[in-house]
Amino acid sequence: MLQRRLLAFLALFLLVLVACNNNQTAATEQEIPTLNNLIPKPVQVKADTGFFTLNDSTFITVPVGDTALLQIARYIITVLKPATGFKLKIDTNPKPSNSITLALVNDSSLNNEGYELKVSNSGITINAFQPAGLFYGVQTIRQLLPAAIGKDSLVITNWQMATGAIRDYPEYAMRGAMLDVARHFFDVDAVKRYIDFLAYYKMNTLHLHLSDDQGWRIEIKKWPRLTEYGSTTQVGGGQGGFYTQEQYKDIVTYAANRFITVIPEIDMPGHTNAALASYPELNCNEKDKSPKLYTGIEVGFSTLCTQNEKVYQFVDDVLKELAAITPGPYLHIGGDESHATKKEDYIPFMNRVQTMVKKQGKQVIGWDEIANATLQPGTLAQYWADSANSKNAVKKGAKIIMSPAARSYMDMQYDSTSKLGLHWAGYIEVDKAYSWNPATLVDSIERNNIVGVIAPLWSETIVTMNDIEYMVFPRLPGYAEIAWSPASGRSWEEYKNRLGNHGRQMKAKHINYYPSKLVDWKQ
Repeated sequence: MLQRRLLAFLALFLLVLVACNNNQTAATEQEIPTLNNLIPKPVQVKADTGFFTLNDSTFITVPVGDTALLQIARYIITVLKPATGFKLKIDTNPKPSNSITLALVNDSSLNNEGYELKVSNSGITINAFQPAGLFYGVQTIRQLLPAAIGKDSLVITNWQMATGAIRDYPEYAMRGAMLDVARHFFDVDAVKRYIDFLAYYKMNTLHLHLSDDQGWRIEIKKWPRLTEYGSTTQVGGGQGGFYTQEQYKDIVTYAANRFITVIPEIDMPGHTNAALASYPELNCNEKDKSPKLYTGIEVGFSTLCTQNEKVYQFVDDVLKELAAITPGPYLHIGGDESHATKKEDYIPFMNRVQTMVKKQGKQVIGWDEIANATLQPGTLAQYWADSANSKNAVKKGAKIIMSPAARSYMDMQYDSTSKLGLHWAGYIEVDKAYSWNPATLVDSIERNNIVGVIAPLWSETIVTMNDIEYMVFPRLPGYAEIAWSPASGRSWEEYKNRLGNHGRQMKAKHINYYPSKLVDWKQ
């Protein structure tokens, strides 16, 4: 008897040892999220009382010959395998049970991004009108599994999901965040992690701020000194960096595979010191000398020489090369805080640059100051500070992207004790970040004037990926919900409970989030 007990103990010890060596986590019992724990909040939820258990024999079924759905099926395998260890198989034959079925249906009321998700004891079905809807249904599946699904190492547990039905679609067409890689540079892997954050919360837009006074971050082959010299520093004097065009295309492809459109921004005519330092001919000074590279955070001191034809050749070349590697419909031309540019120079410059963007077959986006110019049909104005500018843009027929600094700037400090961030637009705690409605925030800017919401992260004080995560989370999920979910069904008191439950998911993903005292975080 003693010998048997010793053998049993040794077997158990070896099992634990192997699990530890393989970086496995034993978690045989985990809380299963309910259908009412999702962010963004779905339009319709009908919960049931059963469970579906995902296992190594679960199939993913897709229609024959549909490459878009096949890609989504492969994505499912990719995101579920690290924690589960399952080698899920893809099949084109419908399965009576134990399957995740992806299907396109003729239901235009779901629009391009809506989906229907049904979870039963025997399997999961996601229906959508377009492939993007299926992808967002997959994000819902990820949130319905135990939080440990976000881990990057094997977890031993029962992978169960609560049963029920969800019908869901977004309120706004554009839902995203901006990342400023100009003031501090972040490499390709960091940008991809940021993209994954957006995808998880059903955001579809990444606005990349690629140039500013402190650095030029995208290779332009006709103007190589922009990156050879203009990229070599950042705020505080670090080494900076840039993306080759191949690296940028890799980012764009990675985003596109997650149904995210990249909007590249080249800010002009102000915020251009890195370009001016790289090429003297872009300056207006009499001696034609370049300014020094800049590592501070003050704004409004730089400007392209808007009366110089060389400047327009430069801008045209930049936009042409950028458009060629950007499959999305937008090019962002900045236009903000150009205090060193006279108004009589600013307006014709922005008018002419808009025409250049249109020549490349792209749609113009500018910060709200662009409303001072004559707006091209289809131009979008991004409201950040001056409501008068944005109202003027609406009067001129433009649609608005809502990015109000006092509500949506993720570089603003949470409170006076925050070690990262600034507070020129005010402190933005998690409740303030969530408790606003784009359609009622500014008088005369109504729902039909707004295309969506983008939450910017400027990087004056942001140096590492940990810094990004701390400022983005837990505010980002709230911005995703503002842009996706109907305003009539939202309230801070209800939302903060769901956000608290997502603390487990952020922990599993190793996200360095700010543990706001306003939220009861579940661990």
